[in-house]
Amino acid sequence: MTAQTATITVLEPRTPYQPETASGVLAAYDGFSDTLLHEPDWLAACRDKAREIVARRGLPTAKLEGWKYTNILPVVKAINQAGTVNITHKEGHGITVNSLAGMLGEDWVQKAISAPLSDKEYNAENTLWYLGNLFLRDGLVIDVPANTEAKTPLDLTMVADGGLANARLIIRLGANARLTVIEHHTGTGAYWKNIQTQIILADGAHLTHVRYQEDSEQAVHTQLTHSVLGKDSGYEGIVFSTGSRLFRNQLHGVMNGAGAVCSLSAVNLLTGQQHGDTTILVDHMAPNGNSNQNIRTVLDGTAHGVFQGKVHVHQPAQKTDGYQLSKSLILNEGAEMDTKPELEIYADDVKCSHGATTGQLDEGPLFYMRARGIPEAQARALLIEAFVDEAFDRVADETIQSVLKDKVKAWLAS
Repeated sequence: MTAQTATITVLEPRTPYQPETASGVLAAYDGFSDTLLHEPDWLAACRDKAREIVARRGLPTAKLEGWKYTNILPVVKAINQAGTVNITHKEGHGITVNSLAGMLGEDWVQKAISAPLSDKEYNAENTLWYLGNLFLRDGLVIDVPANTEAKTPLDLTMVADGGLANARLIIRLGANARLTVIEHHTGTGAYWKNIQTQIILADGAHLTHVRYQEDSEQAVHTQLTHSVLGKDSGYEGIVFSTGSRLFRNQLHGVMNGAGAVCSLSAVNLLTGQQHGDTTILVDHMAPNGNSNQNIRTVLDGTAHGVFQGKVHVHQPAQKTDGYQLSKSLILNEGAEMDTKPELEIYADDVKCSHGATTGQLDEGPLFYMRARGIPEAQARALLIEAFVDEAFDRVADETIQSVLKDKVKAWLAS
């Protein structure tokens, strides 16, 4: 009998990363880096680390669990030029607003920029955060002293001019400080706007943060907001999106202090071939925290919506109250909605729930209104308004509520 020799094939571990997808953005960086002169050593090291990560990982692909519903490659892989984000703001709020470049000598700003995202898994999937570090230049630093309350909201307008346009906002509120920030995102033509926002709230501080995303219909908009909440602090995040051919809004709340409150509302109004992704992670790290996620998506044409929401309750976070709800309204059979609500709980004494619904307009109320002489288009608009307005019920500021409702009416009339 002839002895048989077994052949053993050693399989390389599968990787979700595709380094080759970063060739365009790295080419853009080669041109961008020529404009960088006399940088401090810490920032040069931060860029070097970011370049290594971007080159090794490439851009996010659908092989990553957190990106499986959103494929940005077809719309961004050809971009090989760096752009700018022009940020302007209105005076009168009583708060000092500094350019990012003017604050790079501050130790706390250096630490904020250099620190990785605090969740290991989240960090591994968010190459775009490091892309922001690589192209770090445009941005603002807002530092509110303790026991200070802004007189009026701080209005920011952020306009991109083409190419890959990155910007960084760093917002720090001292103990018991209060501030409202309202971002207006616009632009013309084709561009990729990639925004990173870092928020640091001391004990008892409260930030209301509104983002109106009305970028060009040819644009790509990606943003990640990373908020760290101290004891008894509050973060109210509100995102209203109608712009961009593709957008991804990521929100990460880290509730480090006991009694912190994190409230996140998003309204996405999509039509044509738009793709809109809302991805949220709330990490409860301390007791008696309260978080809620309230998402509304309206889809027409062949639009594609995504909601991924996760509440992660760590073992010390007893008495946590976590809630998430996504509701989607499909106006055309060609539209599509993917939802993935998650709870990951390691504490014993918590109250957490999640839910997701997707449906069409209720024919009963529609028939009722038409029977009373209301034209069909107007009746449909009224039902859509009522559906979306539910997401604004938790918005504390009545003026912001009113603006949001007016924007819904304008979208329906367009």
